[in-house]
Amino acid sequence: MSEQQPESGSESPSAADERAIEELAGRMFEAARVGDAETLAGYVDGGLPANLANDRGDTLVMLAAYHGHADAVRALLDRGADPDRANDRGQTPLAGAVFKNEPEVAAALLAAGADPDAGTPSARETARMFGKEDMLSATGG
Repeated sequence: MSEQQPESGSESPSAADERAIEELAGRMFEAARVGDAETLAGYVDGGLPANLANDRGDTLVMLAAYHGHADAVRALLDRGADPDRANDRGQTPLAGAVFKNEPEVAAALLAAGADPDAGTPSARETARMFGKEDMLSATGG
């Protein structure tokens, strides 16, 4: 039995797979930005890595936290996402929530064990740096 060769000009299966993966990842990052907790939960339950990160190291939790989506943050944390995973700039989801003044998100991260002293700057340092004293209580500061 002979092996079939791809038609001239057609994409190899690995290139098509790679493109599909990139497209799916893009949709998941957008779901995190807009707070689509149900979609995120379904895909993570189906095998998507809970700590999926983009080219800047921003995880799904980081994007959901930074954009103020507590339900999406909780859905990801409940499925094993790391509350302290810093992006390429050393920022943690908790520091992002503090910077954006998102107390419900900060509370969800802290409940999942986020460290207010992790990252650069840390959530505690961020609260002090940007005059978010009301957020210091959420980070134990």
